[in-house]
Amino acid sequence: MSANKKKVLIVVENLPVPLDRRVWQESCALRDAGYEVAVICPKMRGYNAAYEELEGIHIYRHWISDEAGGFLGFFAEYASALWGEFWLTWKVWRRHRFKVIHLCNPPDLLFLLTLPFKLLGVKVIYDVHDVWPEFFEAKFGKRGLFYWAVRAAERASHFFANIVLATNESVKEVALERGKKRAEDVFVVRTAPSMRTAEVAADITLKRGRRFLVGYVGVMGNADGVQYLVEAANHIVHKLGRSDVQFLLMGTGPEYQSLLEMRAQKNLEEFVDMPGRVSNEFLFTALQTIDLGASADPINSYNNHCTMNKVLEYMAFGKPQVMFDLKEGRASAGSASLYIPENSAEALARGILELLDNPERREKMGIEGKRRFTEELNWEKSVENLKAAYQKALEG
Repeated sequence: MSANKKKVLIVVENLPVPLDRRVWQESCALRDAGYEVAVICPKMRGYNAAYEELEGIHIYRHWISDEAGGFLGFFAEYASALWGEFWLTWKVWRRHRFKVIHLCNPPDLLFLLTLPFKLLGVKVIYDVHDVWPEFFEAKFGKRGLFYWAVRAAERASHFFANIVLATNESVKEVALERGKKRAEDVFVVRTAPSMRTAEVAADITLKRGRRFLVGYVGVMGNADGVQYLVEAANHIVHKLGRSDVQFLLMGTGPEYQSLLEMRAQKNLEEFVDMPGRVSNEFLFTALQTIDLGASADPINSYNNHCTMNKVLEYMAFGKPQVMFDLKEGRASAGSASLYIPENSAEALARGILELLDNPERREKMGIEGKRRFTEELNWEKSVENLKAAYQKALEG
């Protein structure tokens, strides 16, 4: 890194860069604003080089245990990640002498990395991707000692941060109320895809000769509710006898293998394609082709705080969508989505068919979603907030 540029270190634990779209877009936006950027992230999902420079971004990767599936899995994942991040942070410091360290949760343990650097005058930006206590409450189904430990870690993350980045207004409320941050130190930087949708052509072969294509894109973990979507497909195909609907579920995660087994048990291989992780080219083509986007994140306190990437991606391509009725999902999509009031696969199936069988309504919803994305939720608006947050951090 050159001596005359402002130097930034971004640390992210749960996805590698550039696969983590939010972190990659933030990195590129900061680069374009004149910063020099280094990123520390895990080796996983095909990104296994210990170091590479990609489009001017310095990427350092560390080993991490398998993705967490339970309490012991979380402990192993976070312990191995913290060890890798600890020694890489010092390595990056020796090479680059960063002025800002930008922490991306989850988990809310990364503040531990910052303690010696704050003594050296480094500013800390806490980028809240997920509200961690609500995530653990949703995952384990109850509050207990571990939940309150997570709350303490969240409080410490806010305490040691100079600036907080929130993905939406609900997360901002958490930073102000639980995190005790001043309003002028919290900036909303929404996660929004940066896509040139007009340049993408549809591929009708993805419909497998059927009339309709329902799409899903995202992580497949036990908190993401993809099992509801597979159950909905089963209800549509085998219980209602609809053979004109094809499903394309893109993505992977800890539950991917079990979802493949679930698809096989229900004899849905012919109707539900699950290609795993796909390229951007395939993803954009699929989003251009689908007739309806689907989300299945269940209604709970965690998901109510989340702005789901897939919701905005469907909107970017002008596609109507159906989802369970979540606070931030409704705040993003507005009238561009049909909302299911209960965590029910059958209700989700009915909502899917209600929209598929009403092309005029789908067209209006798609147009409204595209308008909302273009005028209110696009990435360019968030870039201005990101730059303002960095300016505030560096100027004190």
